Amino acid sequence: QEHRELLARMAEGQAELERLRKAEGAQAAQQDRSAQLEKEVATLREKIHHLDDMLKSQQRKVRQMIEQRKGAGRGAGRGSGISPLSWGSLPDPNPGLSQNLEMHDRIEHLIEQQVSRAGLSSRARSKSECVSR
Repeated sequence: QEHRELLARMAEGQAELERLRKAEGAQAAQQDRSAQLEKEVATLREKIHHLDDMLKSQQRKVRQMIEQRKGAGRGAGRGSGISPLSWGSLPDPNPGLSQNLEMHDRIEHLIEQQVSRAGLSSRARSKSECVSR
């Protein structure tokens, strides 16, 4: 009878050991996935930062072009009789602006898709949207 009890306890111990091994394996897999997601988040943050820098640079360029256009309009308006109302007939100093805005929209859309695919929380998603805007 003691032999049977010991065999039963041994079987219980082996079952518990197997369960713990599986739990440790699942925990290791979760840690690997967590590390992978952290790397992905870091990469996405770098991309967002880079895109934000590009956007700010484009905004500075647009502001400079607007200022140049205003300055050219004032100077030309005095000397040659071109009024500010006729600026629409002047050639656009930045024909690629609409393309830049379209590209920005596409990039923002792609970032949102990547963030949503990564399965990040809505809090992290809203943070990245604020940064990208």
